[in-house]
Amino acid sequence: MKFFSDNAAPVHPRIWAAMQAADVADTAYDGDALSARLDDAFSELFGAPCAAIWVATGTAGNCLALSAMVPPHGGVVCHREAHIEMDEGGAPGFFLHGAKLLLADGDGAKLTPDTIRAVVDAIRPGVHQVQPHAISITQATECGRVYTAQEVGAIGALAKERGLGLHMDGARFANAIAHLGCAPAEVTVRAGVDALTFGCVKNGGMSAEAIVFFAPDLVDVVRYRRKRAGHLQSKGRYLAAQVLAMLDGDLWLDNARAANAAAQEIAAACGDRLIHPVEANELFVILSPAEAAALRAQGFDFYDWNAPIGAPGAARLVTSWCSPAQEVEALARAIAAL
Repeated sequence: MKFFSDNAAPVHPRIWAAMQAADVADTAYDGDALSARLDDAFSELFGAPCAAIWVATGTAGNCLALSAMVPPHGGVVCHREAHIEMDEGGAPGFFLHGAKLLLADGDGAKLTPDTIRAVVDAIRPGVHQVQPHAISITQATECGRVYTAQEVGAIGALAKERGLGLHMDGARFANAIAHLGCAPAEVTVRAGVDALTFGCVKNGGMSAEAIVFFAPDLVDVVRYRRKRAGHLQSKGRYLAAQVLAMLDGDLWLDNARAANAAAQEIAAACGDRLIHPVEANELFVILSPAEAAALRAQGFDFYDWNAPIGAPGAARLVTSWCSPAQEVEALARAIAAL
């Protein structure tokens, strides 16, 4: 019973169907009819002019988006738990040709204007120190927390004040919007976000993510950088088909709501074991090594996680768009019985 990552979930049948429908001859690379529809599809979703391109991975999406904002001698302010810092194997330095990540703090892996200022205000102007050029935030965060529109807006205002780009790593953007119940524009383009990595793979996709630029002038350089990085796939229509199918009929939201609901069912059984409020589809739970072993002996698969200081141990549990109801119920019962 898999609760270790939504990356391991199956592909949604509608995504498979869309890829099958795309299995006809068309122009190669990103010149096909499906890729050409991405700009309009995302412009309709966000109610604002957008430029969008597909990529195969979230890491490529994050780094290519940032590469349009940050020169090799510059820096990106991010949380010290951010995926680009902890889980991308140095890819930001590779794609950004040596640019530096400037690490900030914040509860629940959330940045705030104050924690950002604490980093950037300590940097002397001039050539002797790396100067910030962008801020990157994660929605939902690496601790499963969700930025509200007001919180993103405050960061967006600071970014504009300081002349910094604002990137959002939206690997679980759908889960965040399902939690907030707001229009996606409220936490992106209206809040000052310049580029969003729109996650699909964790949400029922197979092999496609999208970079959405709310500052459309940024996309031109990224098209060249995508090719140079080896991410311009020759049969890009299959990636475009996945992204378009995810948007069609709000499949992206339906899938996220299902994952979030499963997480809430488990959360209700966790009580004071929860380390963070459950706002998306990740749960961080205090478990002793013996308790973790007892759950695994019952067939539950999950990651051990870094426990807070003084805690006996912790685990991360992740639900997906298709977490079986009986397995979710079984895990909730097992945790409650510990």
